[in-house]
Amino acid sequence: MTDSPNSAPTLAGKTILMSGGSRGIGLAIALRAARDGANIALLAKTDTPHPKLEGTVHSAAKQIRAAGGQALPIVGDVRNDDDVTEAVLKTQGEFGGIDIVVNNASVIDLSRSLDLPAKKYDLMQDVNVRGTFMLSRAAVPMLKDAPNPHILSLSPPLNLSPTWLGAHTGYTLAKYGMTMVTLGLAAEFGKDGIAANTLWPATTIATAAVQFALGGDAMMKVSRTPEVYADAAYEVFVKPAAEYTGQTLIVEDVLRDAGVTDFSRYAAVPGTPDSALFPDIFLD
Repeated sequence: MTDSPNSAPTLAGKTILMSGGSRGIGLAIALRAARDGANIALLAKTDTPHPKLEGTVHSAAKQIRAAGGQALPIVGDVRNDDDVTEAVLKTQGEFGGIDIVVNNASVIDLSRSLDLPAKKYDLMQDVNVRGTFMLSRAAVPMLKDAPNPHILSLSPPLNLSPTWLGAHTGYTLAKYGMTMVTLGLAAEFGKDGIAANTLWPATTIATAAVQFALGGDAMMKVSRTPEVYADAAYEVFVKPAAEYTGQTLIVEDVLRDAGVTDFSRYAAVPGTPDSALFPDIFLD
């Protein structure tokens, strides 16, 4: 669907295929797109409620529809090649194509190298790196036919500082792997008009992952809401793909470029000054 020449670009009628998205940042991105009337297909494992985490792929789909979008919940695992292929084909069959791929599914474990179980190392590589590669690759034929195709991975800039390489080597490798895959796709498919970028926040985001893996309720109070990530992702999606690719973007920079000057509404605890917010990892 194209936008009229005199109107601001929107995501009305656009189709997003996202890994994960049952809760947190992925769901926030989906809901922001849904407000424009976008179609969102979610490839996620959460078919039934988790004992500690709210949200399933079905409850997410219900929220997407309530926000004004169309939803296609797909129960599957981004580690499973058949599930990935099926997700792409189902999305194409339901909505007629794919305009945007969001690599949101990610596993976090900040264990030091001697404490990190081998299975957890493999899981992070399989979901974060391989999953990003396989889902993006599977969607490329559909993206080539889209008028403004984007791939967006929720991963950080490559920072080779020993501070981050040595902090949690297994997780750092997995997140940097997502970024390298994305930058590689940008270089490889730029000639086809497909944009591929990464997006990462300057502060921690108030999600269940942050609560359980980083710092509990105390960390949640000095974080921003997932909506700050969602609004930045939206700004990326409406950019011209041919001109806006191969970048490791920071959430706040994207929003500043879009004219946002006041970030106070994104504080997880209203009234928390920006100076009190906790900086996210991987950024100097």
